[in-house]
Amino acid sequence: MQNYDVKDTKLAEGGRRRIEWAEREMPVLRLIHERFVNERPLKGVRLAACLHVTAETANLVKTLQAGGADVVLTASNPLSTQDEVAASLVTHFEVPVFAIKGEDNVTYYRHINAALDHKPHMTMDDGADLVGTLHKDRRELLGNMIGGTEETTTGVIRLRAMAADGALAFPVIAVNDAMTKHFFDNRYGTGQSTIDGIIRATNILLAGKTFVVAGYGWCGRGLAMRARGMGANVVVTEVDPLPALEAVMDGFRVMPMNEAARIGDIFCTVTGDLNVLDNHHFEVMKDGAILANSGHFNVEINIPGLEEMAKTKRLVRPFVEQYELSDGRRLHLLGEGRLINLASAEGHPASVMDMSFANQALAAEYMVKNADKLERKVYTVPDEIDREIARLKLDAMNIEIDILTEEQVKYLNSWEEGT
Repeated sequence: MQNYDVKDTKLAEGGRRRIEWAEREMPVLRLIHERFVNERPLKGVRLAACLHVTAETANLVKTLQAGGADVVLTASNPLSTQDEVAASLVTHFEVPVFAIKGEDNVTYYRHINAALDHKPHMTMDDGADLVGTLHKDRRELLGNMIGGTEETTTGVIRLRAMAADGALAFPVIAVNDAMTKHFFDNRYGTGQSTIDGIIRATNILLAGKTFVVAGYGWCGRGLAMRARGMGANVVVTEVDPLPALEAVMDGFRVMPMNEAARIGDIFCTVTGDLNVLDNHHFEVMKDGAILANSGHFNVEINIPGLEEMAKTKRLVRPFVEQYELSDGRRLHLLGEGRLINLASAEGHPASVMDMSFANQALAAEYMVKNADKLERKVYTVPDEIDREIARLKLDAMNIEIDILTEEQVKYLNSWEEGT
């Protein structure tokens, strides 16, 4: 086995229990695992994965191993690692893991480079830091590459920018864009787990609070829906007129952040962009306002600007830093501005990640089978994979749906029959 770097391998038994608990809620991935054991579609493929090191991810890694892949795993966020899961993957499943919760930025990139030392044929990324490092600093490895997959919106945005610039050196499948990923994971997973993270960090009552959601993409939709379900008065901010209009039609107040900053009790960014909460917003916020982020990178809140404005800073609870400004107002930053659903909670429920990681496993299989036909660009998940995952999920839930008759199929494919 290769080298590894985890907090403490003595935590492994607790990690195995968490992995087993998550596996109960991941029936689609379990079915894929069973097929992979027999077919070995990833045999001989060295795969470097840069993902949140959680119990759900561990079940994906086990499935990739069952398919024959030689997997190495590193964290895609310094605060998202479950240390006991990392220990179990090393101890019980002989996976080289490079991830420690709370690691600094230097260690984070040292771990990414350790994963790249594996000389992968494929990458499996969440945020595109692995692919970015490979293209910027480890270009000597590009000749090995078959392709990659990308898990999240932020990473897909970066990869499409690379492809547009002609910089992308191999094909990548945007797993995030699969309907069985973003339609469920981003909405129901992010919605529930972000609320979970905010409550675990603060223990505040959401009912009656003004909750500002920055961004009304799939993550923002889910977050706004869940916050309203907890009794919060939800305000949405947007830059795109279409989702802004949708938020209005969904019954939310919509306004610019300059206005929302004055009335919000809790702010959560889910945009994928930087400085969504900026100095001029901090200047008008209420005393006691809570600032959280559930976008992939910790750039959505201008933390350096907040640091400069504050006269004091102290940790008042785990994952809650209090910044006192010169006028005495106190703003509270959660989880260092990183993904709050993973910093102070456990990330998405396993039943949601079941579909997301089923997409990852099947996209990896598709990449291996079709690598010689794919160009150096970002591809969506093939529709047949998306629909098969939805079918398997329904089967696992014991839900049946209708099947078109031959007459109905003929009608839908005909132009001659009208009213």
